[in-house]
Amino acid sequence: MSDTAADLPSVLKDQPIERIERDGVEYVILGTAHVSRTSMEAVNALLETEHYDAVAVELCESRAQSLRDPDAFKRMDLFQVIRQGKAGMVAASLVLSTFQKRLAEQSGIQPGAEMKAAMDGAEARALPLWLIDREVGTTLKRAWRSVGFVQRFGLLGGLIASVFEREEIEASEIEKLKQGDMLESAFSEFANESKPLYASLIDERNRFMAARLREEAAGLPASEPRRVLVVIGAGHLQGLGDLLHTQAEAPAAVVAELGKTPPKARWPKWLALALVLAVFAAIAFAFHRNTSLGASALTAWVLFTGGFAALGALTAGAHPFSILAAFVAAPIKPFRPGIPAGGISAMAEAWARHPRVADFDSLRDDIGHWSGWWKNRVARTLLNFFLVSVGTIVGEYSAGIHIFRALV
Repeated sequence: MSDTAADLPSVLKDQPIERIERDGVEYVILGTAHVSRTSMEAVNALLETEHYDAVAVELCESRAQSLRDPDAFKRMDLFQVIRQGKAGMVAASLVLSTFQKRLAEQSGIQPGAEMKAAMDGAEARALPLWLIDREVGTTLKRAWRSVGFVQRFGLLGGLIASVFEREEIEASEIEKLKQGDMLESAFSEFANESKPLYASLIDERNRFMAARLREEAAGLPASEPRRVLVVIGAGHLQGLGDLLHTQAEAPAAVVAELGKTPPKARWPKWLALALVLAVFAAIAFAFHRNTSLGASALTAWVLFTGGFAALGALTAGAHPFSILAAFVAAPIKPFRPGIPAGGISAMAEAWARHPRVADFDSLRDDIGHWSGWWKNRVARTLLNFFLVSVGTIVGEYSAGIHIFRALV
């Protein structure tokens, strides 16, 4: 296809397309809008009018799988999700999916339709498909851990507000999605104000995708010309293009470094451990002073931690067996490393009230309204996990304060 505008199919005119050559490979980079029928048509037009040796898309394996099989979440194993500590990630993904669902209903376009078109086009032509984006879970974890404690509350508040917002999404917000990146748009207000957050959501992914393209291109047959169609969000077009020109590091090293999940901050864990040790030292001291005083302190620990955990389960509308599990698990948390009290109570809830197929079918619709979190058995299990976990923490601090006051 000629590079002149006159020779372009009409659907490709005015589309953001960059052609960059590096290491004997021509990258035809199409900047797409994630909520645009035109972008989907542009992908198909490029595939029909030029020959390519591979197709690369701004997707990771999990996001690609969700596009291929949008109902895959209906088959998730709640026990394994909770056991593996993925309840938070699943909940965040569901919350984001409700925003995308509202967007699709309002705009008439399913977000990611152009990526699906690129995947389908590669399969139809038997072309290699390169998934070049970083795993969304890694990106979210790096973004979460890159910001401070106060900003995390803002991010959580924004996610929760996006679920329960009933008004139509403003046209200006839809336009932002058409010009940018889905993850960036979901956290746009915070990303613009936080350099670490912007780096995790945009800059790091640009570097990762440039390295992945170079890494995959090294495996292409040494034929001339070699051409790769790259379909990415328009917000990444300039950054990725610049990096394809200038990135000098070994691609495998870049991918390995940016693909790491950063370690959790240690101070919250040490603070919690110090609190528990201090409380049990106080209980031991109480027994040393007086047996009845020690028994009273130990009883306070059980009642406060178990009581607040059980209250969390009760607030979530949990089954009586789940409430009992929360009450029993919370006081012995210091002696039982591994699954937290919230996880034990949530697994008890999933066992006592087996989620039905209908719960998975209606999950995305139900969590869009506050009452749905209590009506839907899957959502209620996740809610139970969080409220019991919060209740356990509140109970520990409350017990500590009560015990120390009794000893003064």
